[in-house]
Amino acid sequence: MTKARLLRLSVVLVSVFMILLIIVYWDNVGTAHFYLHTSFSRPHSPEAIPGITAGGDWEALPEVDEFLAKLLSSSQKQNSSASRKPEQLLVQGSGKPVVSNLEENIRGYDWSTHNARNSLDQEKLQIERQRTLREFCANSSLTFPTKERSFDDIPNYELNHLIVDDRHGIIYCYVPKVACTNWKRVMIVLSESLLDQGVPYRNPLDIPREHVHNTSTHLTFNKFWRRYGKFSRHLMKIKLKKYTKFLFVRDPFVRLISAFRSKFELENEEFYRRFAIPMLKLYSNHTNLPTSVSEAFGAGLRVSFSDFIQYLLDPRTEKMAPFNEHWRQVYRLCHPCQIDYDFIGKLETLDEDAAYLLQLLKVDRLLRFPPSYRNRTASSWEDDWFAKIPLAWRQQLYKLYEADFVLFGYPKPENLLKD
Repeated sequence: MTKARLLRLSVVLVSVFMILLIIVYWDNVGTAHFYLHTSFSRPHSPEAIPGITAGGDWEALPEVDEFLAKLLSSSQKQNSSASRKPEQLLVQGSGKPVVSNLEENIRGYDWSTHNARNSLDQEKLQIERQRTLREFCANSSLTFPTKERSFDDIPNYELNHLIVDDRHGIIYCYVPKVACTNWKRVMIVLSESLLDQGVPYRNPLDIPREHVHNTSTHLTFNKFWRRYGKFSRHLMKIKLKKYTKFLFVRDPFVRLISAFRSKFELENEEFYRRFAIPMLKLYSNHTNLPTSVSEAFGAGLRVSFSDFIQYLLDPRTEKMAPFNEHWRQVYRLCHPCQIDYDFIGKLETLDEDAAYLLQLLKVDRLLRFPPSYRNRTASSWEDDWFAKIPLAWRQQLYKLYEADFVLFGYPKPENLLKD
């Protein structure tokens, strides 16, 4: 009998030791740092972990999951004070960083100061944006693909836009063509995920553009499975509950115009081969096209905005592959009906929203959001861009992006949808 008890005790001790070893081995996750810095943070009891019914019994969890969840929850208070000390030592970057990237030099920056709205107005604005999102996610009159699925139903590869900063307890869902390059830079500085000669970057604009969009630079949710196996979804849910989650959006049609301009009006070899050549063949009846974008541009062969709209509306497009991230709908990139975002920023109010968000995250003393481009695509251009697009196409296009318009409070472009 004694031997049997000793054997059981040994098994338990070995199991606990292995679990602790796994946790210690987790690299660059900082799972012990589950604390929030913002006034948007809502108190969560250790029991209120997503996927577990409120007030449910902890014993319903498997032993390992129970141990992991309790350990992660209890570590919040123990590590918050220790985590904040090194942050105070960081020095803010220079007021006007040197911009080395040619494209960014040409575009130019607006270095003028911007008077942010007062905190009360910003707080009301956030409440309204979140209320609109929650109401339409719950409203059965608005239907769109994937709306009714749960977080567990989201395939792992669709979680690749959720960037995690464990040092500050932040999750950012990036949307291409919505200032995502500079928000990624901010996330790199905060998470210290990239070094320059052995020292973490302090100034967002010092980070080369090619490093910003390198997927290996960021810790994203889709990488969790490879690192943590069966624990990955539990960890995601705990972080979604504990961390501050934000995204930035913009008028869906203006975002499409911006995507078209940057990917098809500038020489882009990858987008020419992957998208422009098929578009020119299918919708402009071109054959024997040049193999390089420079040759094509030299011969005057360019994708038109009409070609681009036809491509988006063509049912064959999605059958071949999902929309490219630069024109994929925000609800497909960031899953706003499955993830309860704490902050919804808009490109139309980028300067004010960014300043307010950094203040809420309590990182405004560490950095500032990089200045915005002077020549942002303006919403007033919509009429000109869509003037030659048939009315039926415009109406179909709206239906394709209707969920993004409605969920994020953008008015229906009635002037484009009527004769």
